[in-house]
Amino acid sequence: MAKLKLEYIWLDGYTPLANLRSKTKIIDGDPAKLQLADLHGWGFDGSSTEQADGKSSDCLLKPVAIYPDCTRTNGFLVMCEVLLPSGEPHPSNTRATIDDDPDAWFGFEQEFFLYKDGRPLGFPIDGYPAPQGPYYTAVGYKYIGSLARKIVEEHIDICLAAGINIEGVNAEVAKGQWEYQIFGKSAKAAADQLWVARYILARLCESLGVDVELHCKPVRGEWGRLLDWNGSGMHSNFSTKFMREVGGKAYFDKLMAAFNKYRDEHIAVYGPDNHLRLTGLHETQSIDKFTYGLSDRGASVRMPVKFVKDGYKGYLEDRRPNSAADPYLVAGRIIKTIKTVPTS
Repeated sequence: MAKLKLEYIWLDGYTPLANLRSKTKIIDGDPAKLQLADLHGWGFDGSSTEQADGKSSDCLLKPVAIYPDCTRTNGFLVMCEVLLPSGEPHPSNTRATIDDDPDAWFGFEQEFFLYKDGRPLGFPIDGYPAPQGPYYTAVGYKYIGSLARKIVEEHIDICLAAGINIEGVNAEVAKGQWEYQIFGKSAKAAADQLWVARYILARLCESLGVDVELHCKPVRGEWGRLLDWNGSGMHSNFSTKFMREVGGKAYFDKLMAAFNKYRDEHIAVYGPDNHLRLTGLHETQSIDKFTYGLSDRGASVRMPVKFVKDGYKGYLEDRRPNSAADPYLVAGRIIKTIKTVPTS
């Protein structure tokens, strides 16, 4: 038997954006044999996380996914849902609201900025660096620096060791901006892994004095002339078994009509301050419009070229969710809209 370090991770009750919280539980066990079913719930003080008041402060953590943590000896990362003392889902528990479909696959493209001393990595103390253009997928110290590359490389390694299905990483359009992609075969699996990947990145940056900035439009201002820097998104790729195997133009048209009908409901859960990002510029559509297009990164929903070539079969990309959005809410809303569309 060994002492196992279990890091219980959950989302608090802050709005409009929940924060990650965590605490460590030590148990005896065999690290080679530990399974999710072996884990017990754990209580916490909800009055300190905007999830209860002081007169009735108990909340419960229910483990829903477990991942090995290579940064600790005998360590594990445990993603949890928050429950009321009765065992019912807490009102802040967005994971519990998903009408999950095991045949609904999701891929999230998580953009973010790395900040140090109050500004993105690579920004001078006064003013701005050269305008965006050479930074996307860039190579070289003058574009990337050394610290950012070190962070994203370590993040890849920790995620892979944890079994997180991270599928790629690249420098993004603005200096100090990056992206990684997470894929899962179910909404809950994909969103669980994205939240844990966010947690891993935040913990990694702690020791380096760096913050992970998820706000969708953190950089605005003038430097001689207006420099309108790209915002950050969480482009959400999705498909169902029907979309992958049957699809068709008629079904696609009905699906897009439903996405248009529920435009406001989607925007409501696609992240705070999205009006700052969805302006119709920088590969976005305006927040008050819904459009779709072939290989069009300025549309609300992008159709990959292969999707059309294959007879309107495959996956689609909703480009509206922003970088700070809750993937549970995003995936849940997409599934809800899809289920309004008949397949016959």
